[in-house]
Amino acid sequence: MCERKHSFDIARSGYINLLQPQDRRSRNPGDSAEAVAARRRLHDLGATGPLLEGIAGLLGLVKEDVVLDAGCGDGFYLGSLVERCGGEGHGIDISVPAIQAAARRYSGCEWIVGNADRLIPYTDGSFSAVMSITARQNAGEFRRVLRENGRLLVAVPAPDDLIELRGTGRDRTVRTIADFGSDFELAAQTRAATTVPLDDAAVRDVLLAIYRPLRPRVTEASRVTFSLDLLLFRPRSSAARGG
Repeated sequence: MCERKHSFDIARSGYINLLQPQDRRSRNPGDSAEAVAARRRLHDLGATGPLLEGIAGLLGLVKEDVVLDAGCGDGFYLGSLVERCGGEGHGIDISVPAIQAAARRYSGCEWIVGNADRLIPYTDGSFSAVMSITARQNAGEFRRVLRENGRLLVAVPAPDDLIELRGTGRDRTVRTIADFGSDFELAAQTRAATTVPLDDAAVRDVLLAIYRPLRPRVTEASRVTFSLDLLLFRPRSSAARGG
């Protein structure tokens, strides 16, 4: 299924490195090892468990599914879903530390270091489901690798995500739906959210783990909200897209 168009390295820890020099803007692109470790500690605390439940409920994976997680990070969402539901899981991320962590923890999935913003290294129609969890949003490539009857789940931070740390954010759903509108139609929309108590160490992990700039209002134990807007899309037919 994976197109071997470029030379690649298969690391001893069980992942494939397809990243080419032209695919990176820095020597060490993507999440740092420190950010990956911080995010894993939050997952292990259970802070993101309700988000996983929301994603699982909307996407509805079954053991017959072949699913891609584009921008998979440390593999928490994909690895957890495959362990729970079965199926075949493939994750791609530009960060070597993230993919290393994913391969160590979830050996039942295939993990690739690559730039999903440029090319997803799989053949047309490879997947019955594609996920993008606060990550890559390459609509054209998602449509190419998704089967005609497949589904795409895109998760974006909701306005109340980390509201205690950064204040109210913007609604990203309208822009995201528009960005995917040429290739996909919206099938369902919901929000997954939880508010959990975090001590000062866990709050520092939140600040380390994310990209979005924050005004760090919390410096000691507090309750923090994690919230995602979940958008489920179905692919438009070639005729509907004017193809």
